[in-house]
Amino acid sequence: MNTLANRKDVARLAGVSEATVSRVFNNVAPLREETKQKVLQAAKELNYHPNVIAQNFAKGKSHNIGVIVPYLPKVNVMSTHYFSELVSGIGAKLGELGYGLLLLFQTPDERKNYVQLFHSQRVDGCIILGSSENTGEIEAIKELHRLHLPYCLINQTYSGYSFHSIDADHVNGSFQATSFLLDKGFPHVIFINGPKEYSNSLDRLIGYKQALTKRNIPFSKELVFEGNYSRKSGYQAAKAIATLLPSSKAIFSANDRMAIGLMQGLSELGFQAGKDYVIIGYDDSEIARMTSPPLTTVRVPLYEMGQLAAEKILNFITDNECEQQMVRLPVTLIERESTSFDMY
Repeated sequence: MNTLANRKDVARLAGVSEATVSRVFNNVAPLREETKQKVLQAAKELNYHPNVIAQNFAKGKSHNIGVIVPYLPKVNVMSTHYFSELVSGIGAKLGELGYGLLLLFQTPDERKNYVQLFHSQRVDGCIILGSSENTGEIEAIKELHRLHLPYCLINQTYSGYSFHSIDADHVNGSFQATSFLLDKGFPHVIFINGPKEYSNSLDRLIGYKQALTKRNIPFSKELVFEGNYSRKSGYQAAKAIATLLPSSKAIFSANDRMAIGLMQGLSELGFQAGKDYVIIGYDDSEIARMTSPPLTTVRVPLYEMGQLAAEKILNFITDNECEQQMVRLPVTLIERESTSFDMY
């Protein structure tokens, strides 16, 4: 019965110590070239393959990148278009470059300690999704930045801090969506936004206001609602928004999930999208094409953002440098039937 060769077998055949064999495969200098070749030849003859996990441990590397996502009870975040696209992009790029993805869930009230992930050798870098504006989060990211550890945020920035991040141009995306509705002749645009602790919500509000300002339309707080990016929050906003529809027939939602929930709620109240009002979503999720009518939306390149974050992390690991701290990718308005009529 054939047995797999081990390090001791290689050492015996090469006439060296086991420690020397380890030094050869872990590329630890100094080593005489003659000794190195003896070990490699012995390994070849014995068909010996070093334990990759053990090698990485010896080098202090796991060859895994941690991807930190929020854990919310009773919510499968990975089933959402937003998180699934980001993680798919990250995983594709990491796999292409020989790294693994370690998915790490984090509860909102959990004490943040990203540095500990490096100390435990679980990850060589980390990509943080779903971070928000709170003191504990900022302090944890500041520590990563201070220690020059490989990390990247996606879809979150912090005013006053030069953290490494990949984001989309949400100011412009919101400006495009609001302008599109105003240019169709709707004098008032109802806006349902996400929570203020997310920078992309603040960016969307800025873009919404910029579109109004450009057309000398005053900003009205009565037209702005806050959800939490869930379908349920859009559905719950339907009753309040329905009271505004006689005079305001245009709605912009900060993501597709809230838009779809709102469409469902308004439908139950007798209002049909594309007929009684027009609506624009945000993200261009797959389900936006499947609603009735199909949803006009802003396409955010989530998959590409994930890929770019992974590439940024691996460049950081390889070169120990991260030149560009913040990258914003462009977004695109996709017109469908939910905005099929105008006021002219």
